[in-house]
Amino acid sequence: MIKKLAYFNITVGIIIIFVGLSLNYKEEIITFYKEKGTKTFTKEVEITPQNDYYRNYDFKFVQNTTNSTPNSYQELLNLIYTVINNGYEKFTFYCGDEYTYCIDDVKQIAENNEILSTINNYVHPYNAFKQIETGYKGEKVYLEIRHKYSQKNIEEINKKVDEIWNQVVKMDDIQMNNIHSIHNYIINNAVYDSARTDENIMNYQSDIAYGPLLEGYAICGGYTDAMQLFLEKLHIKNFRVASDNHIWN
Repeated sequence: MIKKLAYFNITVGIIIIFVGLSLNYKEEIITFYKEKGTKTFTKEVEITPQNDYYRNYDFKFVQNTTNSTPNSYQELLNLIYTVINNGYEKFTFYCGDEYTYCIDDVKQIAENNEILSTINNYVHPYNAFKQIETGYKGEKVYLEIRHKYSQKNIEEINKKVDEIWNQVVKMDDIQMNNIHSIHNYIINNAVYDSARTDENIMNYQSDIAYGPLLEGYAICGGYTDAMQLFLEKLHIKNFRVASDNHIWN
C-alpha cells in the first residue's frame, strides 16, 4: 500500500509538471502572437547615402526627396529621380496607403520612354541609365538600373578630362570664355559618327563622352555628355534637353 501510494504521488507529480509546462508553453505562444499582432509594419525604406556623382539640384519637373513611400504621382516621379540621381543599381519601395493608383502610375511611367528619358537628362552622365527595369508585386515596387558608363570608362574619361582641363581652362578667366574654350576643344577633336547614325555601324562609343574625348568620334549624346562633365567641373548648374532626334546641353 505504501509503495502504491508512492507510485501514485510520483505519477501525480509528473502529471502536474507536464500540465504546468503545457500551460506555460501555451501562455508563451499566446504572448508571442499577441506581440506579433501588435507590431506595426513600416513601408519606409531608407534612402542611403549617394555616390560621388549625385547632383544636389532640384528642377520644376522633379526634385530630390527623402520620402520612400510616394502618395502621389509627383512624389513617385521625385522618388524615381532620386534613385537614379543617387547612383543606385537596385532599389525597392512601397506605395503609400493613400496612393490608390500607384501601381497603375508605375506601369505608365515604366512604359513611357519620354518621361524616363527626361528624368535621365537631369542626372550626372555617370549616373544616367542605359536600361531601367521595373517590377512590382502588390504595393511593392522594384527598380533595377544598368548604367551607361562602366567603371573603366569613368576612370579613363576622368583622366582625359583632367588633361583637357589643364590645357584649356583658365581659372582667372570668366566662365563664358572657359565654356567657349571647352566647346571648341570638343568639336575640334571629334568628328560626327555618321556611320552610326546613317548605317547603324557601331565602331565607337560615340553616344557617350568616351567617344569624343578618347576615340575622336561622337553623335549628339556623346558631345552633350562630354560638355556636361566640364560644366559640372565648372560648378555650373545644367541639364540635357532632348527632342525626337537630337540632344543638347
